[in-house]
Amino acid sequence: MAHEVRESRLLIVGLGLIGGSLAAALRDAGFEGEILACDPDADEIARGVEMGLIERGDTRLATLLDGVSMIVLAVPVLAMREVLEALAEQGVADDPSLVITDVGSTKGAIREAAEAAFGRLPVNLVLGHPIAGSEKSGVAASDSHLYVGHKVILTPATTTAPSAVARVRALWQAAGAEVLEMEVERHDQVLARTSHLPHLLAFSLVDTLARQDDRLEIFRYAAGGFRDFTRIAGSDPVMWRDIFAANQQAVLAALDDFEAGLARLRQAVADGDADAMLSTFDRASHARRYFDSLLNQSSYQAEYQMQEQATLRYRAGPGGEVRGRIRVPGDKSVSHRAIMLGALAEGVTEVSGFLEGEDSLATLQAFREMGVAIEGPHQGRVTIHGVGLHGLKAPSGPLYVGNAGTAMRLFAGLLAGQAFDTELTGDVSLTKRPMGRVADPLREMGAVIETAEGGRPPLNLRGGQALQGITYDMPMASAQVKSCLLLAGLYAEGETRVREPAPTRDHTERMLGGFGYRVEREGDTCWLEGGGRLSAAPIDVPSDISSATFFLVAAAITPGSDLVLEHVGVNPTRIGVINILKLMGADLRLENEREVGGEPVADLHIRHAPLKGIDIPVDQVPLAIDEFPALFVAAANAEGVTRLRDAAELRVKESDRLQAMADGFAVLGVEHRLYDDGIDIVGRREGQDDEGPSYGGGRVDSLGDHRIAMAFAVAALRASDAVAIDDCANVATSFPGFIELARRVGLTIEAQQEDA
Repeated sequence: MAHEVRESRLLIVGLGLIGGSLAAALRDAGFEGEILACDPDADEIARGVEMGLIERGDTRLATLLDGVSMIVLAVPVLAMREVLEALAEQGVADDPSLVITDVGSTKGAIREAAEAAFGRLPVNLVLGHPIAGSEKSGVAASDSHLYVGHKVILTPATTTAPSAVARVRALWQAAGAEVLEMEVERHDQVLARTSHLPHLLAFSLVDTLARQDDRLEIFRYAAGGFRDFTRIAGSDPVMWRDIFAANQQAVLAALDDFEAGLARLRQAVADGDADAMLSTFDRASHARRYFDSLLNQSSYQAEYQMQEQATLRYRAGPGGEVRGRIRVPGDKSVSHRAIMLGALAEGVTEVSGFLEGEDSLATLQAFREMGVAIEGPHQGRVTIHGVGLHGLKAPSGPLYVGNAGTAMRLFAGLLAGQAFDTELTGDVSLTKRPMGRVADPLREMGAVIETAEGGRPPLNLRGGQALQGITYDMPMASAQVKSCLLLAGLYAEGETRVREPAPTRDHTERMLGGFGYRVEREGDTCWLEGGGRLSAAPIDVPSDISSATFFLVAAAITPGSDLVLEHVGVNPTRIGVINILKLMGADLRLENEREVGGEPVADLHIRHAPLKGIDIPVDQVPLAIDEFPALFVAAANAEGVTRLRDAAELRVKESDRLQAMADGFAVLGVEHRLYDDGIDIVGRREGQDDEGPSYGGGRVDSLGDHRIAMAFAVAALRASDAVAIDDCANVATSFPGFIELARRVGLTIEAQQEDA
């Protein structure tokens, strides 16, 4: 068995669908122990024996306890107290070799029943709940695959023996389930909303329609959607009565929230308020798809606080050429800002070329949760029904921005001036990134912001604060900090001025101007006056130069390559990568240069040419800060040494990118020397054959950083053997479709799903 269950004798109390399916799953998995069953229906026991699920059983519990190492309680929730009292009379809580667990869908009531029966919570009791089931019931409906790919939530107490938890975890893993842990109270709140409330609504809807005079006609013409939604109304009524009674308070709270939402929707229908209806429907439609996609990629830790995740590995092969003509996805920085300013504008904003990656979708979803009606995205097109600077509504919970540091820092600025409280949170990687750089100057403006230890997410912003414009000298160049303060400045009294020590990307200033909001600039300082308004304007998002960089480097380092990247944004504050590659000797030309929506764009045409190591100019560092992982790969294939300094910002990206690239280079055999603020990379020796490999292959860790993952995928082109890259799921955050485009132009790469 993949997850070995060492129980010698397992007793299932309640041989229905859940208990019978567990027995069937264990049999299929090769469980060699004895399985017994206790059930008040002797016919069910006989059927279980006949089906080969159990060796024997009885209607009396006491006769089955001898030699049992684990008991699984699979009786209805309201029957748990009686069973637990019977077990207490047999002294099972005093047997350290015995583990007791359950499958009840409410945990608080069962915990109370256990405490009442035993006088305490036994250390060998592990409360659990498999999130799986069927409208069918009885042991005859047993399905050995019922738990495969489904979640089982364990809710151990602080006093529960870790060894007992481990044994129950192994049991469910052997049945094919994913095992998670959470607190009892959180479990009951979550399940009240995700399981109990839908069942309640299904029962109510079917009952309401079944009592209509024309009920026969109603059901005759019911379409698939009705059947899908109401299927669960065929579930066991007694079981669900017990569940609703046991989890009463959490179910009532969930029902209150639903009734409030339904009342709002009813009012919108009554008023013929098309925008309000669209806002609700679109928010729901995209929330369903958005969260489902994130959960399937194991990149979103939401309701169930996942403890174990799948990981995605890339395997990239050496050799080949890079040829063709492609367009990479839209610029993430511009996509974020287009949604933000479009939502705050008055009127309807049409966005084309929108990046449909996780980070940008998180920004879309956040505005939907604040009441903005948004259509799309569909093939890069998004329609935003702006609500004006003061039209956002309080979200019902924390705003989740995934892995997007840009989104969190920009949101901090625009939310600091709202009338409502907000919490900003993100994935595990984002919670490690510093936010004090925006929180501190926002506090100077009068914002009230709380952060976690070390100035890290989540951020809690208190609404209703009167912001005042400030003059702020940024200690380090950061377009995110500058943009954050300018967005806060929209809500501030007076003038907000930001001075940057080095040029940074100016997408926010350009786009504010495009929406009719005046932004001034003189030298290294830009400023705006608060209290204005934004007017809707069309936005055409150029292709992302950061995404294009991986293919620029791929073609630059690979003999025989000839590649054109179409419609790439060449904003002067973003072209550090172009300048650096040209200094290294790359055959790179800008063709068809033009301006679209205030942003300069061009087609980038690059052919292979031998590269030379250089000292990267300090003034180019902030203009290429996100592109350095790929540029390091170019350096590893250039003749001589490439030196980078004044790039400490790379230490606090999605990973410590200096360290991550250095660690990967150590695996591949690329000579390098790491510094606090930079790195020296030793490339090809003088006279070394430019056609042959530059370094070896091996297995590297991207540390969940999308840019590290893609950089080493490109590096594999000039390796002597394949390069395996761990933890690549987050590539979807910035570059959806990366593998497909890479294969189209000649890279040999595949994705492999593995258990962590």
